[in-house]
Amino acid sequence: MSNNALQESLSRRFRKLLSGATDGIPPWLEVVAAGDEPGFYLPTDAPWVVHGDFSTLVGGVRALLMQALHPGSLTGVSQHSRYEADPLGRLSGTIRWLTVTTFGSIEAVKGEAGRVNRMHKSVSGEYETAEQTIKPYRAADKDLLLWVHVAFMDSFLRAHQNYSKRPIPGGADSYVALWSKSVGPLGLKTAPMSEAELLETLDGFKPELTVTEETRAVIKWIRKAPLPLLAKPVYALLFHSALASMPKQYQDMIGMKGLPLWLLRPVTTNLLRFMRFAIGPDSPIEDAALDRLKRAGVI
Repeated sequence: MSNNALQESLSRRFRKLLSGATDGIPPWLEVVAAGDEPGFYLPTDAPWVVHGDFSTLVGGVRALLMQALHPGSLTGVSQHSRYEADPLGRLSGTIRWLTVTTFGSIEAVKGEAGRVNRMHKSVSGEYETAEQTIKPYRAADKDLLLWVHVAFMDSFLRAHQNYSKRPIPGGADSYVALWSKSVGPLGLKTAPMSEAELLETLDGFKPELTVTEETRAVIKWIRKAPLPLLAKPVYALLFHSALASMPKQYQDMIGMKGLPLWLLRPVTTNLLRFMRFAIGPDSPIEDAALDRLKRAGVI
């Protein structure tokens, strides 16, 4: 088998794992490619650079761990998602939103936001707060949307800062400000616009975070996610890298002894670079987005 054929085979298997598509072609590729108008971001913008990097593999795991610490988002996931029965299906749904919002056209972003908002309408119930009171919730509640947003944003930012060598255009402030556009179509009109505001928002949520038996069960599931056998050693490293990049207070809440960041940073960074080399430099999603931007006359 030639190097190109090997790369294509590995690339197809990788995309199949993340998208759930049997042919390895993400079903949202056509959504990103469609149209002749720009989207929220250009290739020179921070979200495009961060979300196009393999460090998102660590960021995604970290975001799941962060979200599990809030009893509202935890209850929404455990009661209204199919993460145990179809973990890759839930993963592909999250990847679809991130990908379409980052690389798609304005029309595609509106359509994807509509899909997510329709899903949120059916997600409601009650959860026990950190103060052990019962609180009703809806997935569309602004406080829960904000928590999910900052948990994702902080996770992808820290994963990139720790495990990628690609500089972020404009730095962390640019990433935070630009990525906050993404939640406007979801109904969240106020979000952090700088790294300092991001940290302040995260601090504001700390009294609401807690760890229960249900939290521990979800975190255990995240740690031992039912992935294909060959993917498990790599995933174990991604999990520990995600845990190590979290603030100590969150690590202490999770109560899981992890490996030190200074040890994991070079190992994980080099692994992700090797994975990119093994799969090949081409990215069908980014290529489709670039072709659309050329048609639009933006680049």
